[in-house]
Amino acid sequence: QVQLVESGGGLVQAGGSLRLSCAASGFTLSAHGMAWGRQAPGKGIEWVALINDRGDRPAYADSVKGRFTISKDNAKNELNLQMNNLKPEDTAKYFCAKYPSTYAGGQYDARGQGTQVTVGS
Repeated sequence: QVQLVESGGGLVQAGGSLRLSCAASGFTLSAHGMAWGRQAPGKGIEWVALINDRGDRPAYADSVKGRFTISKDNAKNELNLQMNNLKPEDTAKYFCAKYPSTYAGGQYDARGQGTQVTVGS
């Protein structure tokens, strides 16, 4: 059974940092594309970071480029998102998603419940 469990969210002041983790089970992380998405109240999903199966081709939304870093620890079956220089507009629930193929494209086939990130001004 595929499970994705996020952790690491919290309240931080603007300019601060957080590191999110997504513990994956029921599948091999190194065989799948993965992504971090976020959703603020009343808004749609924004895909902020994508990564391929091997973890060597990350991609970022313009809104987080240069501040966020997505990475995979395939030995731990864990996906991470390092978020630096956080801004109030980064406030949202963040979740990880799994894709059926080796790249993060098309429709995901599993996602976690999410972890809340709140950035104070």
